[in-house]
Amino acid sequence: MSDHTSTPNIGLSEPLRRALGDRYLTYALSTIMHRALPDARDGLKPVHRRILFAMRELRLSSTGGFRKSAKISGDVMGNYHPHGDAAIYDAMARLAQDFNVRFPLIDGQGNFGNIDGDNPAAARYTEARMTAVAEALLDGLNENAVNYRENYDGTLTEPVVLPAQFPNLLANGSSGIAVGMATNIPPHNIAELCDACLHLIESPNARDDTLLKHVPGPDFPTGGVIVETTDQIAHAYSTGKGGFRLRCSYEVEDLGRGQWQIVVTEIPYQVQKSKLIEKLAELIHTKKVPILGDVRDESADDIRLILDPRSKNVDPDILMGMLFRNSDLEVRFSLNMNVLIDGVIPKVCSMKEVLRAFLDFRREVLERRSHHRMKKIDHRLEVLEGFIVAFLNLDRVIDIIRYDADPKTALMMENWSEIHSRALSEKDYIPPMRGEGELSDVQAEAILNMRLRSLRRLEEFELLREQSALMEERAGLEDLLESEILQWSAISEQLRITKKQFGKNWDGGLRRTKFADAGSIENVPIEAMIDREPITVVCSEMGWIRAMTGHIDLDRELKFKDGDNPNFIFHAETTDRLVVVGSNGRFYTLPASVLPGGRGMGEPLRLMVDLPNENQIHTILIHKAGRKLLVTSSAGDGFIVSEDDVIAQTRTGKQVLNLRDNVQLIVCKPVLGDAVAVVGENRKMLVFDLDELPEMVRGKGVRLQKYRDGGLSDAETFDRTRGLSWLDPAGRTRTEVELDEWSGKRAGIGRMAPRGFPRDNRFNYTK
Repeated sequence: MSDHTSTPNIGLSEPLRRALGDRYLTYALSTIMHRALPDARDGLKPVHRRILFAMRELRLSSTGGFRKSAKISGDVMGNYHPHGDAAIYDAMARLAQDFNVRFPLIDGQGNFGNIDGDNPAAARYTEARMTAVAEALLDGLNENAVNYRENYDGTLTEPVVLPAQFPNLLANGSSGIAVGMATNIPPHNIAELCDACLHLIESPNARDDTLLKHVPGPDFPTGGVIVETTDQIAHAYSTGKGGFRLRCSYEVEDLGRGQWQIVVTEIPYQVQKSKLIEKLAELIHTKKVPILGDVRDESADDIRLILDPRSKNVDPDILMGMLFRNSDLEVRFSLNMNVLIDGVIPKVCSMKEVLRAFLDFRREVLERRSHHRMKKIDHRLEVLEGFIVAFLNLDRVIDIIRYDADPKTALMMENWSEIHSRALSEKDYIPPMRGEGELSDVQAEAILNMRLRSLRRLEEFELLREQSALMEERAGLEDLLESEILQWSAISEQLRITKKQFGKNWDGGLRRTKFADAGSIENVPIEAMIDREPITVVCSEMGWIRAMTGHIDLDRELKFKDGDNPNFIFHAETTDRLVVVGSNGRFYTLPASVLPGGRGMGEPLRLMVDLPNENQIHTILIHKAGRKLLVTSSAGDGFIVSEDDVIAQTRTGKQVLNLRDNVQLIVCKPVLGDAVAVVGENRKMLVFDLDELPEMVRGKGVRLQKYRDGGLSDAETFDRTRGLSWLDPAGRTRTEVELDEWSGKRAGIGRMAPRGFPRDNRFNYTK
């Protein structure tokens, strides 16, 4: 019984904090090392490395046939990567997408997705094989270039890392999100990377900025234009963190008769063309870029997006500048060069550190391949020595094989040195034996396996020639392993061969991404880019707003939804900006050019600005720069605000009048004159000088009038010399010039309004 109870007690004795920490740390390290971060040596994650290795095992060379993707992903999952086949196929499909990978590692046949964002076809419909670039990453696996480890079930072995003839980490880039860290590396040009490596071999202490002479920046598969300065690019590469502004490539196409259109030929990296077109169409619909008239997709094999301006008088640079700011025609690609050094240590590296890690790895690969080749040479030399002995003593060898019961043992026991010495005196081209006159097991076995047709006189000369060549090669390898200079020279030669193979003469080797100065895009106001046309703004009580073409009669009968009535109707122009004032004290800005047309009932204003449903539209003003506004609350507080300070840049508007509890904004009028008249719900009116009100940008304001109960009904500004005017109940204008009876200091009680003042306690007078 004690044996059964002792085991659970051991687990229960571990504190929960430590148990959670240990298990989460295990998970985090697994995510970092085996899923999210690439290896600095071959630039691959485990899933990509296993896909390529499995394709090599299936003999899917770049010049061979294709195999079903389902077969490939199945082998990867069954032999090396025990995860879902969907995830494996997604990773495999991405390696075949020339718009996602600068140098595709897989040659796909079938639908592997497109730049519009469409998904690849199912794995049972597509076929694949490796590309020449992938074979360059695998070259040397059969020469003990890297270590192998057991697969997940111990039945097979897989390489820990691929030999990689070029710095694939920078060539194809990588991205991933781990636990507490992430990586995002753009692709680069192989030929430029090879040049940078050659420079680093010649000058190991080269500065980071000198590498920019060879690698000026990323080279994205979709082209585009990088508009970062050289200093910013240098800082990003030297620190391993930064970013690159990438724009589309476009040209202005002349249509004749003064007409033109913009043709986008390259879009930024990782931007889906279909979503980009949707965004541009949204900009047209919302009139956020009012000078853009239409967008069309005329793409076939190449990108061709047509952008039509609304007017031929628009400057193309201004139009593209607005599109760069408001769409994905310009994106920012973040750089975070967080990689695994030696496959173990995550580190944010500079470009120099990444290239140095690759070069050190290539030297290790060179040494391992050289040792492997020397072992092969030693084995072959041993066999050749046995063959030569057999040729020199052919009669004796044939006699042993023919009559001896155990010819292998007899061959090994025979002393051939004496016969060999006699032959050496007669034929000076025969080298002396290296052993003590006895054949080894390997030599004896090779002699017994020799074909009879090889017992020709010419074959003897071939053996001697091969032996001499191998001895010379072995001496060269010994010199290579003993000399660091020769090793770097060999690596340099390999890099030059790789550069020639995948350089400018190779399909896809030329640089695609260009560089340009961002320039200073003039911040032209929207009003200056819109055709100035008269409109009539109509807003109903329910908040439906529209813009009628032209200045119509304001008394004209208009159609509204059932139960709805007109609220605001005024003349404006398409270049105007409207200031929408809410009862919550927030001010919203709305360009008149974005208002829906007047053929329908319009659209809800609340869809254009974030005005809460519980608040009402107090008033709508046409913005006039420099004008002053009087704003007051129902509690009797208020101040003067400049209209320039109430302009909002976002849908959420700008809070100007601070309100509490159930207090609402009750007055928002332009300031005209030098005096203020306020009237409360108690019908008491007070007149005071405008100078007594402060000018503020935001706040609660100051007390305008004192009340025992109730609050403020209305306020008006006027010129004392002209008097205070209002509309009487009969609709006639009355003007009171002698206002001494109601004049006082701000925050006074005031006196009863003059006889004939409206019963609703409002001035209702339009100047």
